[in-house]
Amino acid sequence: MSEQSGGAAAPEIDWEALRHAARAAMHLAYAPYSKYPVGAAALVDDGRIVSGCNVENASYGLTLCAECGLVSTLNATGGGKLVAFACVDRHEQVLMPCGRCRQLLWEFAAPGMVLDTADGPVPMTDILPLAFGRQDLNS
Repeated sequence: MSEQSGGAAAPEIDWEALRHAARAAMHLAYAPYSKYPVGAAALVDDGRIVSGCNVENASYGLTLCAECGLVSTLNATGGGKLVAFACVDRHEQVLMPCGRCRQLLWEFAAPGMVLDTADGPVPMTDILPLAFGRQDLNS
């Protein structure tokens, strides 16, 4: 059984509030090299909204994606599981997380987590099917 199935009822998702928080975070990004600021926001299972932005580095490989900042904020403010996620680019348009960030989001996803996409909300299990997780480390 997947670690993404089952679970308690999630808080109601206000997609516009999530997108607004993602846009606000995007405007705080540090992207002097790519000129591509990204903002992300997520609803936590306790009703909080956490956000993050990308932070670049002259050594490009050390750049932190917005999802990294979001997960750091999640843990620094009490933890929890992510119920819904939104991400925007410099044009304030919906942006899908890269593969690395999808794996990071999976680690902190609540059962039934959904991502904002250009086609509407999509379950995390559709975004990262057959995901590797902590259950694989116990086998």
